[in-house]
Amino acid sequence: MTSTENITRVAIITGGSRGIGREAAERLAADGFAVVINYAGNKVAADEAVTTITGNGGQAIAVRGDVADENDMTAVFDAARNTYGGVDVVVHAAGTMYLAPVVDIDLDALDRMHRTNIRGTFVVDQLAAKQVRDGGAIINFSTSIVGLAIPSYAAYAATKGAVEAMTLILARELRGRGITVNAVAPGPTATALFLDGKDEETIARMAAQPPLERLGKPEDIAAVVSFLAGPAHWINGQVIRANGGII
Repeated sequence: MTSTENITRVAIITGGSRGIGREAAERLAADGFAVVINYAGNKVAADEAVTTITGNGGQAIAVRGDVADENDMTAVFDAARNTYGGVDVVVHAAGTMYLAPVVDIDLDALDRMHRTNIRGTFVVDQLAAKQVRDGGAIINFSTSIVGLAIPSYAAYAATKGAVEAMTLILARELRGRGITVNAVAPGPTATALFLDGKDEETIARMAAQPPLERLGKPEDIAAVVSFLAGPAHWINGQVIRANGGII
């Protein structure tokens, strides 16, 4: 009998060059995963993430690719398999956000966001469903905004509502393979994606909403990713609202 105890587990993290994706990549590397950091265009940030991980004794490579392009993402999965032997966990953290009231929505901007957030999730999840090894995990990203119904977030929340539906259904479609499929839905978290374009008053008001009375930190969300990627294997087909208690 061949022991699998010493086989390195492998994780692909989309959007892994910055923000929550980068924090998740560093956390999984610290957990012992070899990580493949997918990035859209910021090679400098992706290389910095790799340097940080390898400098701490971990294993990491960076691979550029548009999550909505099936050829790009096939190359990312191929790189994981060719470099580390396979894929055990996929963390799909890449996304984009466009805010406007429904009456003012720029439809071209809406289409671009749909391409990244909805088509991108289908592309990544389809490849993950085919290639993640039995017993692995697929972790998508939604947002607590889906339940909070904050004005100007309709278009963004709509894309993430689609991600949640996809997550719950894929979990059931993968019956029999021991693969969990869940979504993490952060609340207000101190990342560039959240902070850009907001004044101090708005940020302070949103930070006061949760009973814990602060914004989330990327490491708070990375801890949830780590849990779902490892010990939380009985959690499946769920949306985890990691938001400090906002209702």
